[in-house]
Amino acid sequence: MRILVIGAGALGGYFGACLVRAGRDVTFMVRPGRAAQLARTGLQVTGPHGDFTVPAKTISPDAIRGPFDLILLGVKSYSLDEAMNQFAPAVGPDTAILPVLNGLGHIDRLSVKFGAHPVLGGMANISAGLDAEGRVTHFHPIHDLVFGEVVGGSSERVRAVAAAIGVAGIDARASDAVMHDMWEKFVQLGLGAGITCLMRASIGDILAAPGGREAMFALFDECCAVATASGFPPRPAFIEFDHKLITTVGSPIKWSMLRDIERGSTTEGEHILGDMVARARKLGVATPILDLARTHVAAYEIARAKAAQPAAS
Repeated sequence: MRILVIGAGALGGYFGACLVRAGRDVTFMVRPGRAAQLARTGLQVTGPHGDFTVPAKTISPDAIRGPFDLILLGVKSYSLDEAMNQFAPAVGPDTAILPVLNGLGHIDRLSVKFGAHPVLGGMANISAGLDAEGRVTHFHPIHDLVFGEVVGGSSERVRAVAAAIGVAGIDARASDAVMHDMWEKFVQLGLGAGITCLMRASIGDILAAPGGREAMFALFDECCAVATASGFPPRPAFIEFDHKLITTVGSPIKWSMLRDIERGSTTEGEHILGDMVARARKLGVATPILDLARTHVAAYEIARAKAAQPAAS
């Protein structure tokens, strides 16, 4: 199976490196600067499962000449349109596109661009980032990759993908109900990104603050209500996991959206919080805390855009 990984950042870099280490045929579509860096240093990974370096075969978008069997897509939501145009020549009649973006809206956008058939559902559970030297730093032992047919059930191509990516360093799982899995992660994103951005604090610090526990549980209930009204009620195991997540004393966890704010970077606020608010409005679900979190991040983006404008002469 010929695999094209879009980008070699935290997510694509980690999973792609694991696939290269396992002997899979992997190519990374990257920008020229990243390609030059990888040519010099290789693709370096550090983390709880050990440090390793692999050679990275790279390609620029204008050099793609034919289809790949599998496209692993893990860009930020606001970069999706550009990425789709760039990797379009790699999509053939038998190509499977496995997106592991945050949220849900990208499934429709990919289906409009390429048709519904190539698009799989997918999600990643991994905490990783790039350091100043371009190394992929894996922060936590979890490295899950879940995927399946959007319509549910199993298929021959999902089994083929499972065989290709079920390698050391990736806890890969084919799911018969991947949209339910994705909705649960969407709920977790709404909770985690919403509360940590709204409070500009870690889960542990919010939990220690007066009213913090109650605010987190109220936001969790709002997000669960949106999922339930959409036909994907969160399952008991997920609810138990997230309850533990937000009641862990001293937890240093901050969602990546807050880390983006702290760096002064663009966020996925509208793609995550804004999308969930829009779905809630259509379904008649009240989400006052989620609304406030969305407004908070939107106000940050407005101020950031103003600051980036050149001063009037």
